[in-house]
Amino acid sequence: MKFRIIPVTPFQQNCSLLWCEQTQQGAVVDPGGELDRIIAAAAELGVSIVKILLTHGHIDHAGGTAELAARLAIPIEGPQQEERFWIDQLPQQGQMFGLGHAAAFTPDRWLEDGDTVSFGKITLNVLHCPGHTPGHVVFFHAPSKLAIVGDVLFQGSIGRTDFPRGDHAALIAAIRGKLWPLGDDVAFIPGHGPMSTFGAERRDNPYVADRV
Repeated sequence: MKFRIIPVTPFQQNCSLLWCEQTQQGAVVDPGGELDRIIAAAAELGVSIVKILLTHGHIDHAGGTAELAARLAIPIEGPQQEERFWIDQLPQQGQMFGLGHAAAFTPDRWLEDGDTVSFGKITLNVLHCPGHTPGHVVFFHAPSKLAIVGDVLFQGSIGRTDFPRGDHAALIAAIRGKLWPLGDDVAFIPGHGPMSTFGAERRDNPYVADRV
């Protein structure tokens, strides 16, 4: 599996374009905005976008989802259904953060822990990792040892839990109980900022390092 990170919106959210080298079919993870840039990147790489994958419903991750799905006539998969209340509030989120209109939507498929999603010949495992938001999911491609973790974990930090229905204890439990077992050598794309590995965060992250 190949990938390209496309930072979008004033929040510089890491939208990810993932694709299968054999088929050139791809998925967009968290199209928060700047859809023309996302579509242009796919065209440059010769990738056919066949679906949208969502980690969670905050506007910087999901704000462009409805429009992109309509423009490309593609399905939306994820997040977990406890995220509905955030997705339903996308229009209000757009006004609150000055990001313009963002339409609410219903995903074509809600995801649960243990599900898989596929495009081309690529299959990703789905892990439900609540805490930052209640229905947050993580996507993991075992052969590439790559995880797309949204706002669960960052280089040197973790997701905020002061939003409605945030849960700090649940977030820590998800990181340690679901992400760490995937392996120290797994690299991850966070929702913001640079990539890291689970091993580096277990060693140095002040919130979830093994010594904490």
